[in-house]
Amino acid sequence: MTQSRQRNVSAARWTADDVAFGAEDLTRPQNLVFGVDVFSPAVQRQRLPKDVYKRLQRTLERGEALDVSLADAVASAMKEWALEKGATHYTHWFQPLTGSTAEKHDSFFGPTGDGNAIAEFSGKELIQGEPDASSFPTGGIRATFEARGYTAWDPTSPAFILENPNGALLCIPTAFTSWTGEALDTKIPLLRSMDALSKAAIRGLRLLGDNDPQRVFTTIGAEQEYFLIDEQYYYERPDLQITGRTLFGAQPPKGHELDDHYFGSIPERVLAYMMDTERQLNKLGVPVKTRHNEVAPGQYELAPLFETSNVAADHQHLVMQVMEQTAPRYGLVALLHEKPFAGVNGSGKHNNWSMGTDLGGNLLDPGDTPHENLVFLFFCAAVIKAVNEHAGLLRATAANVGQDHRLGANEAPPAIISIFLGAELEAVFEAIESGEGDPSSPGSFLGLGTPVLPPLPRHGGDRNRTSPFAFTGNKFEFRALGSSQSLGFTNTVLNTIAAEAIDALADQLEAKIEAGSELAASVTEVVREVYSANKRVVFGGDGYAQEWQDEAAARGLKNLRTTPDALPEIVAPEVISVFEKYEVLSAREVEARYEILLEQYGVKLNIEAETAATIARTLILPAAVSQLKRLQDVGLDAAVAETKALTEELYAAILELEEQNRIEGELGELEHVLFLRDHVIPAMLGVREVADKLEKIVADDLWPLPRYSEMLFIK
Repeated sequence: MTQSRQRNVSAARWTADDVAFGAEDLTRPQNLVFGVDVFSPAVQRQRLPKDVYKRLQRTLERGEALDVSLADAVASAMKEWALEKGATHYTHWFQPLTGSTAEKHDSFFGPTGDGNAIAEFSGKELIQGEPDASSFPTGGIRATFEARGYTAWDPTSPAFILENPNGALLCIPTAFTSWTGEALDTKIPLLRSMDALSKAAIRGLRLLGDNDPQRVFTTIGAEQEYFLIDEQYYYERPDLQITGRTLFGAQPPKGHELDDHYFGSIPERVLAYMMDTERQLNKLGVPVKTRHNEVAPGQYELAPLFETSNVAADHQHLVMQVMEQTAPRYGLVALLHEKPFAGVNGSGKHNNWSMGTDLGGNLLDPGDTPHENLVFLFFCAAVIKAVNEHAGLLRATAANVGQDHRLGANEAPPAIISIFLGAELEAVFEAIESGEGDPSSPGSFLGLGTPVLPPLPRHGGDRNRTSPFAFTGNKFEFRALGSSQSLGFTNTVLNTIAAEAIDALADQLEAKIEAGSELAASVTEVVREVYSANKRVVFGGDGYAQEWQDEAAARGLKNLRTTPDALPEIVAPEVISVFEKYEVLSAREVEARYEILLEQYGVKLNIEAETAATIARTLILPAAVSQLKRLQDVGLDAAVAETKALTEELYAAILELEEQNRIEGELGELEHVLFLRDHVIPAMLGVREVADKLEKIVADDLWPLPRYSEMLFIK
């Protein structure tokens, strides 16, 4: 048996003996683990004095700062709870502009001077920390000599315990800001945008005659797609270790053409891993709901229930962290890259977004009464306007180096941002625009514009999986987001542009009401005007078809195919203007994020290019030479000629890639990433094309990298 065959047999052998925790009787309360590692409101109610708990909840409801005495009381209770859980240290857990999370651990315990130690944790330590963290990307916001950074507690996102075989850690979700007050993370702008949308939405509700809600929240339910492969293959693939994706790999005879993996029975090892991951997430209060096989072999999905945006964003980071940390217990590696394998489905993170009131109402849920439908039509029209006017910005939030391999492929929406409403809901808006219809028939409208508003369809039409932004019953699903991406920036943008659109509709509605128009007629007229002005973004057909590419161009919609095309949208004057208007991001903060995203694109591409050149020269080229020598030894002239030609072509392609990697010039950041896109990527593809041909003719025992047929199918 060859070495590779032995490796495959080893990878396929798995036993649950070392990791099984078995099934428990879930009718017994002590076996229910949801939220047991979270300092939740329920825990706070038990551990805080009654008056302190009530003061804390009032403070959170009003969005006010905590006074010192209240913070001290909360910190004392949190410390005692954490110590009981075995936590010796705490950390201000934050989300810098790297796309992941960061932490610095501090001990609860300090020496007393008599050889002992005592656990201390004050309100001051709870509310604010100083991690310095000067090496995080800042986009020029902080120079080295003013690099001090601060973390500030976000009391709306509960603290939690991360368990470790040797102890536990108290994690306190925090914001991260510079000494001069600029946001250095994804949390602060998201919180600001939630406030901005709430103010605009409450204003809209008041005009619509609804005076009861006091706050509007945006909610997110993020579906997480990912791949699992045996860790033995992972550690034999330098490209996977360094870049997160395979830079080489010939297509196997079978991919996902038979559609037999999708929703298929879950392999035993994978299911055990999923159950362990879900158990840990449940303890952390993450409401995971759905698991299933995805389209590609080796691909899976996990989806939680909806939560308030900032908590959902925090939990999404925990989902990725727990998934990656749990996989090695099962001899697996979780891959979160958007396109780890060429030729099969990539992985996204479908961002389901909605707006709800503090009374439990959903503003994007068609109702059972005429008034509820007026509210729905008003806010739905605002979303259509927001997406149409800021489609380029929305596309930019889904841009990164991994996404350039995925967007526009058959498992992901195209780079053209459009909205799918469903046939029935689109017909409703068309009827409003035309003012036509038979008042006696469902869904029709009087010619003068006063609506006869029966219940609107909650599920109007089939889901359109080729649409980047689809209405799916009581929410919009932004399908373009990548599997490795944070939810923060995308939802900051969604909240901010929606707030701007709601205010614009509110201005129009207010003017009509003040002019003496009746409410229902005024709302209908506003919706008609807004839909007519923004309907170009509405499209219900096949987003993959060339006809749509042509039609979108005729409509004036942007087709920003790559990350360098999309990122400049972030610093467009109208974008900076709306961020500043709603005090979500200053011009400096916006420009910093643009510079960081450009830099990350360039650095990651450079790492890929250098890795590809090294693997090709030191692993693939020697394998091809060894194959050539074998063939020469036995005198297979035709095979020798074929292999020699490909080997020479590979060597020439490697030299070209290495030459492109060496080119340096006086280029600005955008010009640099354009050079990488237009010159380095084609050189990488040139090497890969030849290498993948060689993979199909080089002897199995000589080929240095695990193949797709092994990594995707051996579970």
